[in-house]
Amino acid sequence: MVVIELLIEDKTQLNGNFSNSDGKLVTIHQQDIVPCALDLLTDLVKHKTVTLVASGQSIPTAVAVANIVTENMMKGNSKILDIIVDSEETNDKSGPPMVSIIKITITKTN
Repeated sequence: MVVIELLIEDKTQLNGNFSNSDGKLVTIHQQDIVPCALDLLTDLVKHKTVTLVASGQSIPTAVAVANIVTENMMKGNSKILDIIVDSEETNDKSGPPMVSIIKITITKTN
């Protein structure tokens, strides 16, 4: 079962700015890549823009999913608008004090 958690349905916030109202923000967890890419493809049919958010060990999954969709499934019909790499503090006392995060914004071009 693929887990994609819907965070914001109508507006996507990146760099303090909201994108158009036809966007979707999803969180990627460690999961199978191909089913996740198929779910992302479905989201791109429904929404013009989708932003993938991943942290820590889930970052390679998000990057692979974005590449599969833009380079294989929708080649020429989609593109990556923005990639933001950042880090945030964690509240976990036993783990690392900071965790890396990535936000990848994909849009349909046609």
